[in-house]
Amino acid sequence: MVKQKDIIDVLRILKRHQKKSTMLGEFSERDYSPYRILIGTILSARARDEVTMPVTDALFRRYPTSHTLAHARPKDVQRIIRRIGFFRQKTKSIMSTAKDICGKYKDKVPKTLEELMKLRGVGRKVANCVLVYAFGKSAIPVDTHVHKLSNHFGWVKTKTPEQTEIALMRLIPRQYWQDVNDTLVAHGKSINIRKHPHATGLLKSYCKTCRKVTK
Repeated sequence: MVKQKDIIDVLRILKRHQKKSTMLGEFSERDYSPYRILIGTILSARARDEVTMPVTDALFRRYPTSHTLAHARPKDVQRIIRRIGFFRQKTKSIMSTAKDICGKYKDKVPKTLEELMKLRGVGRKVANCVLVYAFGKSAIPVDTHVHKLSNHFGWVKTKTPEQTEIALMRLIPRQYWQDVNDTLVAHGKSINIRKHPHATGLLKSYCKTCRKVTK
């Protein structure tokens, strides 16, 4: 059975050796508003960070507020974000969300998971990212990296990100929840998990999968 202490040790090691911020971490470091973090996170889904960052910056230069984006021409928005995958669908999502923010929510981004998930293009992962990176709340956003690495380390045995989120919330003390996404995403982007990168080095003794491989 996985030990809570081992999970905490891994998170501490990864945080200590993390060389650069994730894209969302950089949004937070730039002191982006909750609205910009929300829109940027919607755009980041199934897109590479090196594409999302400049596209997001370009979008906010042209449409700096929820009001300006809500009243933009869809074709103009598409032209700006077309380098991102699913740009037509994301144009509809961010414009609909902008309309709700400046109208229904009076230009205030909701601060609860339930309200955030009412916005178009916002699922559990995006909502949890906004809670963590925009409001500093305790949540565990689970993307592909978090899901795969949590299973790889043997912390959980789950089939979906939603199952992983629930399992991690039970396993990890609340004060560490905010570290999970940033450290595991940064680590996941730096390795090839299929090659069992933890078979040697600092994380060898903590990795259930790699211990099996090296026996």
